[in-house]
Amino acid sequence: MRRAAAFLVLLLCLYWTRAQGESGGVTGNDITQTEVQSDILGVIATSDQTNITPDIWAELKELRDMAIKHSVELSNSKSKMEKLEQENTAIQARLTASENEMVKLKIENADLQSRVTASEDKSTVLEARMNTSEKEVEELKRQNADRPKLAFSFGLTNAGRIGPFNNDITLKFSKVFTNLGQAYSTSTGVFTAPVRGVYFFSFTTVDNRGDVNSHVQLYHNGRSVLSSYTHTVVYGWNSGSNSMVLQLEKGDRVNMILRGGSSVYDDNDDRSSFNGFLLFPL
Repeated sequence: MRRAAAFLVLLLCLYWTRAQGESGGVTGNDITQTEVQSDILGVIATSDQTNITPDIWAELKELRDMAIKHSVELSNSKSKMEKLEQENTAIQARLTASENEMVKLKIENADLQSRVTASEDKSTVLEARMNTSEKEVEELKRQNADRPKLAFSFGLTNAGRIGPFNNDITLKFSKVFTNLGQAYSTSTGVFTAPVRGVYFFSFTTVDNRGDVNSHVQLYHNGRSVLSSYTHTVVYGWNSGSNSMVLQLEKGDRVNMILRGGSSVYDDNDDRSSFNGFLLFPL
């Protein structure tokens, strides 16, 4: 009976020691063999010291060592737990920062995607416009290639004075400056329209004699459509010029006529000229 009471007292001491270790009040280093033995001896002395054997002391020592070991382990576990909690707090903070950064990146990515989509749409529109422009350019090139290239510019002569004559004569401009399309004949002095279209014609004539007339006319298919007339009373230079736009059919003829009794002048300075070109075909 007394042994059981002593063992109960020992267990109560061990329980108190463990409770103090868990609460941080007593650590493994605070528990010594002398303190435990003093508590036990006090209890045993009250009961019956003569009945305690050496085996009981060995068991008490073993129980004390186990209590100290468990207390130390509990203290270490608490330290590890606190360290883990700190690490977990740091990881949680990093995770929150990463999540915030991910949200920010998602917003930026959505914005970039919208801008890329807008750029692609704009690029598609520009590409369509470019394709249209290229087709128009090709069409203009084709039209330009198909359009006859007709233009001429001639000087009259290097002989000086021509006329006056009793009758009208066709002026044959013989000095070739330009004759694209070869539609003007220097041998006949006649321009023959190779295609139906709208043409522009101009001429300039001069004379340097006194008391003479200088009367020239532009003829279309044998009919006068434009003229220039000057009269010089005394010796000196005089000039006349004119121009017009004509609609011609293919094969129409255009030429310059010097009226009877009139005269013109030309020399190396190219004072008298006849010009024409196709504005556009019809």
